[in-house]
Amino acid sequence: MYDYIMLVCLFILTEFVDLQTEKSDLIDNVGAIPFLDYKHFASKIFFPEAGTLAAVMIRDIGQDSEKTTVDEKCQAFATLIRDKQFLSCFVHALEEQKNFSIKDKCTVASLLTLALHGDLLYLTEVMEDLLQSLMDQSSNANPKLLLRRTESIVEKLLTNWMSICLYGFLRESVGQPLFLLVSALTQQISKGPVDSVTERALYTLNEDWLLCEAQNFEALKLKVVFAVGTGGEVSEHLEVNALTCDTIQQVKEKILQTFQRKFGFPFQPIRNIEIEYEKEGQFVMLQEVDETSEIRGHVTMLNTLKHYQVGDGACIKVITTNVHAPLRSQSSVKDDENFAVKYFHLVDPDIDIDLSKHPEKKALKFKEMYLTKLLSTKVAVHSFVENLFRSIWGLLPNNKAPLAVKYFFDFLDAQAERKKITDPDVLHIWKTNSLLLRFWVNILKNPNFVFSDMEKTPHLDGCLSVIAQAFMDSFSLAEQHLGKHSPTNKLLYAKDIPQYKQEVKSYYNLVKDQTSISNQELKTFLQEESKKHQNEFNESAALRELCKYMLRYFSEVSAKLEQTDAPERLKEDMQNVKELFENMKRSGWC
Repeated sequence: MYDYIMLVCLFILTEFVDLQTEKSDLIDNVGAIPFLDYKHFASKIFFPEAGTLAAVMIRDIGQDSEKTTVDEKCQAFATLIRDKQFLSCFVHALEEQKNFSIKDKCTVASLLTLALHGDLLYLTEVMEDLLQSLMDQSSNANPKLLLRRTESIVEKLLTNWMSICLYGFLRESVGQPLFLLVSALTQQISKGPVDSVTERALYTLNEDWLLCEAQNFEALKLKVVFAVGTGGEVSEHLEVNALTCDTIQQVKEKILQTFQRKFGFPFQPIRNIEIEYEKEGQFVMLQEVDETSEIRGHVTMLNTLKHYQVGDGACIKVITTNVHAPLRSQSSVKDDENFAVKYFHLVDPDIDIDLSKHPEKKALKFKEMYLTKLLSTKVAVHSFVENLFRSIWGLLPNNKAPLAVKYFFDFLDAQAERKKITDPDVLHIWKTNSLLLRFWVNILKNPNFVFSDMEKTPHLDGCLSVIAQAFMDSFSLAEQHLGKHSPTNKLLYAKDIPQYKQEVKSYYNLVKDQTSISNQELKTFLQEESKKHQNEFNESAALRELCKYMLRYFSEVSAKLEQTDAPERLKEDMQNVKELFENMKRSGWC
């Protein structure tokens, strides 16, 4: 036991020295940033669960005009929802139904956003009316809970509205710091072992994804050449950093990442390449599994560079399989649905069984011996995190907050005055919930919503969750009382949060002191945003899907119109739309 404790102490001392001398060598120049275009960004925000509905809402070049033209039936419904009284009754009637789920509410909000995307000023007015109605509901007796969750149509509508209005700010001011942070995290993670099966890593911010069974490894610099012709011609070599413990799949990923960072565009999808190792003048195909793979019981170890005895400075050749099809040796074993139980990499399948019998050893090994790895990762990416945070709550480049933020914060100030709310904490929470929770946290945790060809692995997702939590804590009014049993993600940023909180409060005060946005400024801004993205969405499809909800709850919407003493004209128009769509359904539409 004494020897074990001495070993732990020595490990911690070594790690502390490494931490003190930690110097980030992460690349902060990643070439062109691969932003998603607006319609695909918006589609991911509006319909985060990618599916058929999201796909049909995007209007692509060359799409069948008959499917996107707003015909008589859709035009009649479009006219109907442009009546505020009808639209208000429609929304409230749906939300009163017990079988109308949160998913339904989000879908209706997004369909409504697309149907009215060409008239953002009207959409904004509708959102204001619905928010006031939400604030006035007796069920919202505690105003601090307002907008905390997406439990109503208008809350999702607000998320969509913020996304539309802040897309320009996201691209111009926040996109680069966000992309650099994700790139820095990816590079820092790849500097140490990552288990290909469990996806746990030695360098991480999230204790749930920490690799505690890391074996000895060495860093390698590989000279990678690309086969560029059928006659054996190869490109000049590209230097790629790898580890002796990397699997063949991981080596391929590092080659492609290095290529894209250097040249600013992707080489090939990973499924389209194979790699060979030059040994004694001959090239040997490197495979994840082959006849030389180590087998323990029924579990096969994935081959690594160490397994193939690939040394520092080795030459690796990349072969494109769609050009050299006969050379393709195997598909990735990750495609095997039983991958996690048939293969292992760094975490020996026997280790978890042994440690489960002695949880106290696992806890000691984890908490005492590897916590510094979390801190070293935090130090390495810290400047990227701070740059991102300050780009969000900063006032650069024109010393003003985005127009939509100023406008909406003033709207909340006005609502607090209308409701005679004098507690400043309530306004702080409203602004935080509407901007932070409705938009920025979603972006921080899902950079793949902003950038193309970005894979959000579970491990990267875990790291981003820690950063997003620190971001949320920066806006919180609650004091943090941390102790030795507090979550490590809270402890990592404990010393930074007080400073961030002061910056957030200053940001809110500076926004409040800015000159208010005039009605004409707001109108011009929203009209310009509508015009920028006209004809990018399939308005007809959105109207058809939205109308299905009206037809499903026709009697309930009619009853709501009766309760609000709606003009007879609205009831007649609604009946007319119903008949038009039912005739179309009988003609073949379903």
